[in-house]
Amino acid sequence: MKILIAAAEAVPFAKVGGLADVIGALPKALRRMGHDVRVVIPQYQRIRDDRFGLRPVIPELRVPMDSHFEVAQVKQAAIGEDVPVYLIDSERYFQRDGVYGYPDDDERFVFFSRAVLEMLTPLGWMPDVLHCNDWHTAIIPNWLKTLYRADPRFSRIATLLTIHNLAYQGIFGHRVLEIAGIGSFGFVYPDPGDGYAVDLLGRGLHFADAISTVSQQYARDIQTPELGEGMDQVLRDRSERLFGILNGLDYDEFDPAKDRHIPANFDAQSLDRRSRNKLAVQREASLPVEPDVPLIGMISRLSDAKGFDLLAQALPAILAQPLQLVILGTGEQHYHELFTEAAKRYRNLAVFLTFNTPLAQKIYAGSDMFLMPSRFEPCGLGQLIAMRYGSVPVVRRTGGLADTVQDFDPRTGRGNGFVFERYDSHDLFAAVVRAAENFKYRDIWRRLVEGNMQRDFSWTASALKYVDVYSHAVELHQAEMGLPLERGPAAAAS
Repeated sequence: MKILIAAAEAVPFAKVGGLADVIGALPKALRRMGHDVRVVIPQYQRIRDDRFGLRPVIPELRVPMDSHFEVAQVKQAAIGEDVPVYLIDSERYFQRDGVYGYPDDDERFVFFSRAVLEMLTPLGWMPDVLHCNDWHTAIIPNWLKTLYRADPRFSRIATLLTIHNLAYQGIFGHRVLEIAGIGSFGFVYPDPGDGYAVDLLGRGLHFADAISTVSQQYARDIQTPELGEGMDQVLRDRSERLFGILNGLDYDEFDPAKDRHIPANFDAQSLDRRSRNKLAVQREASLPVEPDVPLIGMISRLSDAKGFDLLAQALPAILAQPLQLVILGTGEQHYHELFTEAAKRYRNLAVFLTFNTPLAQKIYAGSDMFLMPSRFEPCGLGQLIAMRYGSVPVVRRTGGLADTVQDFDPRTGRGNGFVFERYDSHDLFAAVVRAAENFKYRDIWRRLVEGNMQRDFSWTASALKYVDVYSHAVELHQAEMGLPLERGPAAAAS
């Protein structure tokens, strides 16, 4: 299949969140399966031509915006050795220090999305599927069913829209429809506020041929009023087109046997070497160097969504136990202050209010347990990395955490972590205590760690599922557009 993946960020070029990790890894897995997969992202100021070996492929691209044209340049680089990446360069929209958070973000990403479609003809390459990600590119399915619908060059392009986090929807004033050239097509029912605002993600959900999100449980969660962020009715209406596909882990990037950031490399067959990493974390965090005391790691945004309100309530009880806790991350200011003050009172708590990749890798490789008490978690990467690095997850049962972590029963040996159900500080505390108690039985704990390290969370299985959904999107699109059904090798195999 010919697949174009459009997104606002991608490793190694620009990263703000987990979206970048997905866009950096999924195409490599698809390419290994033989598909012609390509990626397109904006060229932000930080993406320098010389650093990434960028070369121009379309020197001047005229992009319709409102009643005029803006000019872009399209450049090309690669992910890995053989996945082409196109970068949309515009001094007006993308030559800025950051990626998001500007007053004209609506115009910036409308421009980017329009450039994605406009570049296809001069490139001489048309995808079978255009894989859009989050609100930044969600207007593309809207265009393909309206402005571009009658254009034979685009009529066969099917769309998949992936929701990485439903909380971010791209809600703007109705002026964005004029900028996008679709004001005359009016509003659609996901638009909020009785027509006074436009929800770009909601429009994508309405028009996309297929919809996916980053875990099976999250696909169910977002169809409920509690976690649907106002989109639950739309998602229930389109539930037959909604698929949950768990994110994978890039094993080229996350490998404790080769990780250059950790003091001692190890694998499931050389676990004895792992203890050196724990001692290194304790020293760097100024915690007592105690090999037999369980060390719990947290690497997270400090926010209610990640469960820090629960942790704040349970903290005195947790730190009264014979264990240590190290937290790495930034977030809401009141949590910065709360945990900084707590670290002064408790000698078994260390807090690093920063994001530091080498330290993060050391925590994954040195902690005995990894805590994720999230209120909601679309997929979660932390628990996958933790298991890969031998740290046993302690999580709340939600979203991707529910799909990847099953409660451990020492009597049967089944399960791979410690899970609590209710969003309650007492249940969080109980899960931490259960993990600490099981840690005392070293043979049982070692088997648990070895089993987790040998689990396969690579992108291969996820990529196969994406191919199935791509094929399904193509079939749905051809049926809707009244086109003769064409089943390529990938569709036939699915």
